Amino acid sequence: MTETASRPTLEAVAARAGVSRATVSRVVNGGDGVRASLAERVRRAVEELGYVPNQAARSLVTKRHDAVAVVIAEPETRVFADPFFALQLRGISKELTAHDSQLVLLLTEGRDDHARVGRYLAGGHVDGALVFSLHLDDPLPGLIRRAGVPTVFGGRPGWGDDTAPGAADSAVVYVDCDNRGGAREAVRHLVGLGRTRIGHITGALDQTSAADRLDGFRDVMVDADPRLIVESDFTPAGGERAMRELLDRCPDLDAVFAANDLTASGALRVLRERGLRVPDDVAVVGFDDMLPVAEQTEPPLTTVRQDIEGMGRLMARLLLRGLDGHGAAAGVGGAPRSVILPTTLVRRASA
Repeated sequence: MTETASRPTLEAVAARAGVSRATVSRVVNGGDGVRASLAERVRRAVEELGYVPNQAARSLVTKRHDAVAVVIAEPETRVFADPFFALQLRGISKELTAHDSQLVLLLTEGRDDHARVGRYLAGGHVDGALVFSLHLDDPLPGLIRRAGVPTVFGGRPGWGDDTAPGAADSAVVYVDCDNRGGAREAVRHLVGLGRTRIGHITGALDQTSAADRLDGFRDVMVDADPRLIVESDFTPAGGERAMRELLDRCPDLDAVFAANDLTASGALRVLRERGLRVPDDVAVVGFDDMLPVAEQTEPPLTTVRQDIEGMGRLMARLLLRGLDGHGAAAGVGGAPRSVILPTTLVRRASA
């Protein structure tokens, strides 16, 4: 007998529970109208027989696939090298697992991949999508909108054209941290230490998180010398390049606010190479508080903490609530449509 033939059927569960096949179907598929005592008998029979519902058949009844696409608009090499993505995926995975839903990971290496992702989402394979690390010129928002897939974005939307969802689009649901406020707190901390020549290594400025952190820096350093701002890309190598450029431009620099921890780690390496002491000569503050990075730098990194894993969980929770009919706009206790989480400055030895 084959494995498929030996699998318990819906009819076998009905016979064991002493109820009709329709009653079993309603219980298994989460339907209403079954007395608690009968539902308990069905669940007990399912457990005793080891019955596993046929997903294709179940989808026909429930109109749900119990699968969510997680779309990261970055190449594979970046995703698996940056612990930020691992933390966010962990939060998403925990929430989806708690709701018996599968995670389908989709990455984009180039424009051909955008079209592939758009076709997949439009094909009805998943119930919704969680999308993050988008860039301003990314076609994905438009593709997702045309696919008609319920979506929650990670990060504040920043698309400015009329064909894609943007910050003014009330239908867009997103989860982000207070990037601007966190940056202000970081720079105020450096000012409070008596630092006056404070540089900023930005992230990729075609992403709203980097633009918001730059705005936070400028909120405090209103008259900052433009030479004290160098654009980077959220990577350690980018941090190294930017730190060298900052020191070449402004040798009397006495502090640096880096747009994320990875960038800060690269900056710290260059400061050591140049024989500069941290924090005595140059104080350094990062952003993220990714413990595998922040606690392992030399010296340990003062940084702005955002709850990366919690943001992932919240993204998934908002999406699932919307799919369950509660409205993706409403979080627990009537939270707003989109959620901006607070940040906290974590002081260590670098500043």
